[in-house]
Amino acid sequence: QVQLVESGGGLVQAGGSLRLSCAGSGRTFSLYTMAWFRQGPGKERECVVGISWGGGSTYYVDSVKGRFKISRDNAKNTVYLQMASLKAKNTDVYYCAARQYVSISSSQKDYKYWGQGTKVTVSS
Repeated sequence: QVQLVESGGGLVQAGGSLRLSCAGSGRTFSLYTMAWFRQGPGKERECVVGISWGGGSTYYVDSVKGRFKISRDNAKNTVYLQMASLKAKNTDVYYCAARQYVSISSSQKDYKYWGQGTKVTVSS
């Protein structure tokens, strides 16, 4: 079992950058595939990025490729989402999620553990 706590959200101007962090509890954090999802009002959660146990595999939804980067530091039990060239449409609540499988999944139903979310607002 792992508990996740996100941080780093806030208000940023369009074109700016923001880094989200997701701190996980437990000694087996390195055995979890991690992902960041976004969710807007009345919408389903959408997988934005994902990273495998050791960081060797990553997933990016097309709309963020070249602008967002996911990374992890298993020694610190932390996953990061570096977001650059932010756009107003990136405004959402961002959730960190974990699954104890090797493969990355872009489906929210495949993730058992979730953080509380952190709000990102991009002003145009």
